[in-house]
Formats: sequence, C-alpha cells, structure tokens
Amino acid sequence: MSIPAQSSGVPDTEPDGPEDRLRRFATIWSRAIFPSTATSLTRTEFEQHLLPLARDLSDILHARPFDAAPAGEVGAALVSAHCTDPDALSSTLGVIDSYLVLYCGSNGVTALSTEDSRARCARIQHTLAGGFTQALRERTLVEQEAIARSALTARTDAEHALHATEARFRAVFKDAAIGIGIADLDGNVLEVNDTLTRMFGGLDHHVRSHKVNEWVHPEDSPHVWKYYDELVRGEREHYRVEKPYYRNDGTVLWTNLTVSLLRDAEGEPQYQLALMEDTTERRLLNLRLRYEATHDALTGLPNRTLFFERLEKALSAEDGSRFGLCYLDLDGFKAINDSLGHASGDRLLVEVADRLQSCATAPGEMVARLGGDEFVALTTGPGTETEVVELACRILGVLGTPIRLDGRELTVRGSIGVVEGPARERNAAEVLRSADITMYRAKSAGGNRFELADAEADARAITRHGLTTALPAALERGEFFIEYQPLVHLGDGTVHGAEALVRWCHPQHGVLGPDRFIPLAEHTGLIVPLGRWVLEESVRQANFWQRRHTDGGPLRINVNLSPTQLHHPRLVAETVDVLERSGLEPGALCLEVTESALIGADDDLLKPLRQLAEMGVDIALDDFGTGYSNLANLRRLPVSVLKLDRSFTMGMQQHPADPVDLKIVEGIVSLAHSLDLAVTVEGVETGAQAEQLRKLGCDTAQGWYYARPGAPDRIHSLLLADAV
Repeated sequence: MSIPAQSSGVPDTEPDGPEDRLRRFATIWSRAIFPSTATSLTRTEFEQHLLPLARDLSDILHARPFDAAPAGEVGAALVSAHCTDPDALSSTLGVIDSYLVLYCGSNGVTALSTEDSRARCARIQHTLAGGFTQALRERTLVEQEAIARSALTARTDAEHALHATEARFRAVFKDAAIGIGIADLDGNVLEVNDTLTRMFGGLDHHVRSHKVNEWVHPEDSPHVWKYYDELVRGEREHYRVEKPYYRNDGTVLWTNLTVSLLRDAEGEPQYQLALMEDTTERRLLNLRLRYEATHDALTGLPNRTLFFERLEKALSAEDGSRFGLCYLDLDGFKAINDSLGHASGDRLLVEVADRLQSCATAPGEMVARLGGDEFVALTTGPGTETEVVELACRILGVLGTPIRLDGRELTVRGSIGVVEGPARERNAAEVLRSADITMYRAKSAGGNRFELADAEADARAITRHGLTTALPAALERGEFFIEYQPLVHLGDGTVHGAEALVRWCHPQHGVLGPDRFIPLAEHTGLIVPLGRWVLEESVRQANFWQRRHTDGGPLRINVNLSPTQLHHPRLVAETVDVLERSGLEPGALCLEVTESALIGADDDLLKPLRQLAEMGVDIALDDFGTGYSNLANLRRLPVSVLKLDRSFTMGMQQHPADPVDLKIVEGIVSLAHSLDLAVTVEGVETGAQAEQLRKLGCDTAQGWYYARPGAPDRIHSLLLADAV
C-alpha cells in the first residue's frame, strides 16, 4: 500500500490549530481500527494514510451546501485499505460520532450550530457506512464469483481429475468465510458448509430438512422466486438478490444471496449453488442510522427530514386526495428557557411532544418537530377540510392543561397556522411557507389560537418580506427620494416651511408611500441610516432654498423622527453634524415626534430632545390628540409646536362645521398658546376649513387644499403664487 504524498504547502501546525486538531482526530481513528486491520503498514504509517481521509470528513462536515455523498468514498477507501473487519466499521462510526465535531467542528469558515453539526455528523455516519457496505459487498461478490467459478470448475473437471478436484473443492467449500449450499433442481438441500449452518443457528439437520423453495419470507422482493423458477428451468445461469430468512429460533437472517446453476458435462442443468453473506448486523446498523437521521433526538418525533418526505408524498398523491397541516409555535417559550434554563425547556418540549402525539392517532395523521419550539401536525384523506380544524382544536385543548415542572405549574400557549387543500396544487416548500405566515398572523392576533391560511394575506406577507429584504440595497442604490408639502401661515397665506416626506421608487412596485416601508425599516433597524439620509437631504434642500430665494423662501424644514431614532445614542451628535456641514441654522429645522412615542417618556428619553431644543431646533408634537396623553405632560415636554391630528378638523369640511370639533380645537389652541406653543393643523382640504381654522387662531396648516407633496422646486412656485 502506498502512502499519499504530503502537501507541498506549509500546514497550520500551531498548537490547537485546525491542522493540529485534524491530526489528533486521525490519531484517535488509527488507534481505534488498527488492531482489526489486515495491513502491512505500521501504525504510524497507517495513521498517515488516514490523515487525508480525516481531512475529507472535516471538509464534508463544513460543506455548503451540505452533501454527505463524498463520505461514501471514505467508507470505500477503508475497504481498499483492508479494513474489512466489521469492528473496523463499528469503531470508525464510534470515532466519528464522538470526536469529529469535537476536533473538526470549528475548522470551517462558518461555525455550525450544535443541532446542525450533530445532524450532519449522523448523515456522514450513514453515508460512510453505506459506502463501506457497498465496497465490501462488491469485494465479497468478486470473491463469491471466484468461489462459484472454482466450484463450477471443480464439477466440470470431475470427469477428468475427480480426486484432485474433489480435494480442492472440499477445501474451498469447508473453509469459505461465506455460507455455501448445494441443492438439486427440485430444491432438496444436498450439502451445506459450516458457515451456512452457523448462520441458520448451528443445527445441520434443521437446514437439510428444508427445501429451498420453502424458505419464503414476507419481505422477499417480488423477483426472488421468479428468478429462482427461471434458474431451475435452465433459462438463467445465476441471480443475485438481498433475501431474508427465518432462523430456527424465529429471528430474521438477512443475506446477500447469489444462486448459480451447475450443469453436467453435457450442459444439462443438474444442481444449484447458493452463496450467502450474512448482512443482518449491517442492515440493523443502517436502520438505526436511518432512524437517527429522521427522528428528533430530544422528543423522538419525526424530524424535518421525515416530515418533508411524508408531506411530499401527500402532495403527490392521486387526484382527489387532500391534506391538512397545522404549524404550531409555542407562545413565550423563550421566556421559559431564559427563566428556568434550557434543561427545563427541553423537558417542557418533551411533554408538549407527548401531548401532540395523543392528538394525531388516526390513520393518515402524524406529528413532527421541525426544531426549537416549532411542531407540525399533518392529516391526509378526503375529509381534511373539517379534520384539520378539529386537529387544531384538539392541540389547543391539550396545551391548555398546565404542565408541572420543578414544582411549578406552567401554562403553555401556542399559535397555529392551518393550511388545507387538494394535492398536486402546491409543493412542500410553498405549503410550509403559507403555514408559517399564517401562524405568525395567529401570533400577532394575540396567540393561543389558530388561523386559516388566506392567499391574499400570504401575498401581502410575502410582499412585506420582499420589501424588508430589499430595503438595505434600496438605500445603497439611491431608490429613495423626498417630496415636500408646504406649511402655510394661516394669517397671511405665505409659505412658512415644508415637511419632508420620504418615498421609495421600487423597481417592481413603483412609488411606495412611507406607510408601506417605514414600519419595516423600524422593525429591522434600518430606520436609523434611512432617517439620517432623510435629515441630510432635507437640510441640504432647505439650505439651498435659503441661499437661492432670499425673498421669503421657506425658512423651516420639518423632518419626522421615528421612535427608534429617539432611542439612538447618537441622535444629537448626528443632528449637529448634519447642521454644521450644511451651514443651516438650527432654528430652520423642526423635528416632528409622534405623541404616542412620548407617552410615559422618562427623563433619559427626553434628554436628547431637550438638548436639541436648547440648541434652537424646534420640536413638534405630531398627531397630537391621538395618543390619549395627559395634557399636563405638555409642561415637561421640550416641544414648541403642536401638530393637531386631522381627525379633529374633518368636521369642519362640511357646512355648518361640527360644533363639538370647533370647541375641541378652540380649547386646544387656547391651551397651546397659553404654553407658548404654536399650532399646526394637518389635512386641510377645503377653503372653508382653512378659514375656520384661521378664525380659531391656528398658526400654520398643510394639506391638499394648498398643495400635495411634490418636488422641491414646486415650493417656491407656491410661495410666489400665494397659497390662500
């Protein structure tokens, strides 16, 4: 056996570096399997031979996308290195299970989660065992064919050299490591070797008492006995199958079976020769690996892999079949984990899994754990329209009973998204996405409930998700722009300033208003860089207006501040920086803050606003009257402008004006002026409304009566044309 040449590059051999950990893994591996290896190499040489195989396993573990198929080549390489003893495979799988993640788990570019690394490790074990098995099987088949040829040659040459041939055949027959049996064409067992006898329990007369065609097993493949009939009729020379047998004690023996036809000197069929390899342990190992790869280690439920197999099968069923899916996410599970610890959280998940299994016991129903605190329940059949709703109700019902954990009674709640429909219309990924979206609708509605999937709601959620993911790139590509709506002085009709309103020119959806993307920017935190950009652009535009139009152009620019921006630690510093770099006076800037954002605000939140107000920046309380705040709080807020919400002035669009609205607005204006606050009114749409507000003493107004938001060059045209 040749030893692979070392890499010409200088390896990373620093203590506890990737190469050092890889070598330690190879050392452990070689020590585990060297005693059962038939090789002429020394242990040190054998360790060097395993090193590139260990590196292959490490690369497979960290591959993106993950593909366990190359692990089969590692298993085949072990067979090529004469590691054919079953203990070599068992020891190899044990070493991979215990040490691969430990020594090679951190060698990749991106760190793997514990759950992901264990799942990958299990797939690697499964695939390596398969590669080892296939290589060993091919090697065994070659040996079987050689033995069969020897046996056939022995029979053929018996007429010419009976004694010599008989001796050679008997030696092969008796000492072969695989089971060998000879039967006549009627199926009567004539001879068996010791290996085959041991495979069936060690009693020779029990084997000889059977005919070949009596060894039927329920799991026989459909072609086994068809091949057998063709062989005894002389229509086939041999066949190979995987076949189970019952031993004398009732246990099952799994074999790789090769049956060949033996002909006499005239070429007539005379005997059948069977060669058997015992594959029972290997099959049990494969079944165990398959179970571990398709079931959740904590709860024992089917995992994501097995669930997708079942879902895809249900979705590909014949026309007329239907399916129902419940996607469950526990409400507040993170709080339980954080307060009681992950061990208690795991015990809670096991209890939840047991309860869910009790809900899905009918034929066609299954429960699986997708990961974390997410579970799914699947039902199939013709009546899933009602069955899936009943299943969701049963799930909420069993979760309603408190769970005792460490002396505490915990009430578990869950939000369920329900998807139901006919097969062959959607794929598994689309169904699960719809269920996930629907589950979050249930959670947003308060949780502890289920919601039915709705195509329109799904489309809106998908659009929101698309806008959310596109926001960062949109800011970098300059897809945002600002429109300006004039602020008109009600006393003389002159333009007092303008409010900056950001818009998004989306490549697919066209121009989007702030209501479509500002909440998304708030949720993702992008509102901070977006808000800074709006401030920079608006201040730059205001400075341009003042320098170009010295004859009464806009003196103030109003910019909205979101709640997230209020909490940003660099709000004051960035605002000062923008003003200083533009050259705009602080008094020309007004920052608008919604009333709801300041309800219950403490001194820490108000401190940056006070600092800005002390610099000369005006602070406007936007949407005043919608936050149900205490009017006495106005004294402690550093505001200089109240922006009255349009809901208070809509009654003034009709004639005569609503007297209640008149009294309310009159009172607010009187209160504001007594506190030295200016009053701005939003949503002015008619001349009568504007006149009424002027009579009530409001200071400034904005709305479609004067101008819709537009390009910055329209502000000056409005100023010259007079807004009244």
